[in-house]
Amino acid sequence: MVVAAASARCLVIVPHSRPAAALRLPRRITRPPLSCSTSASPLVTVASMDAPPQGYRTNVGICLANPSLTKIFSASRIDIPSAWQMPQGGIDAGEEPRAAAIRELREETGVTSAEIVAEAPNWLTYDFPPDVREKLNARWGTDWKGQAQKWFLFRFTGNDDEINLNGDGSEKPEFAEWTWMTPQEVIEKAVEFKKPVYEEALKHFTPYLQSDPTPSS
Repeated sequence: MVVAAASARCLVIVPHSRPAAALRLPRRITRPPLSCSTSASPLVTVASMDAPPQGYRTNVGICLANPSLTKIFSASRIDIPSAWQMPQGGIDAGEEPRAAAIRELREETGVTSAEIVAEAPNWLTYDFPPDVREKLNARWGTDWKGQAQKWFLFRFTGNDDEINLNGDGSEKPEFAEWTWMTPQEVIEKAVEFKKPVYEEALKHFTPYLQSDPTPSS
């Protein structure tokens, strides 16, 4: 179901969060060891590290799983309909990553019925391709090389009709339509320069996800 809106580097694979009343925050998870992998794409530099590096915009990534933890929310961008992605957004000055993730989830999807299940242990960093870097920095008035992301796995505890791509009305909508996907589908539908980070984030979250007993159609 699709719902419409109204030069690779070693992954050296960073921690941080403000409690929000809208979401229940369970105990912190036990963090797995660091890993190291590479991407074949010449446009992508992915690094994971204990603190966000200089020159990269700090950002949160949100992996929103359905109530059964079998599928993941993914949405197509209004400006690039062929680009599907998980929610993400910048961290405000003085804001903790966990609080930023709760806020961005609400702003981009309208979702408040969710709980944090897991947090990736470190920051995952990717470089923008040259054309994307030029476009985004012109928009932001910055000179970021790319983004350093802290990833969180949420379990959705509401009903699908709670999801609203107009968000909470505080920001301009970013998505045109959304659907639940398997983790592999999320990676396959993502733009090339985000795939290595998606792969690494989902590698951390796989132990918390469940196999889908329903075959994909």
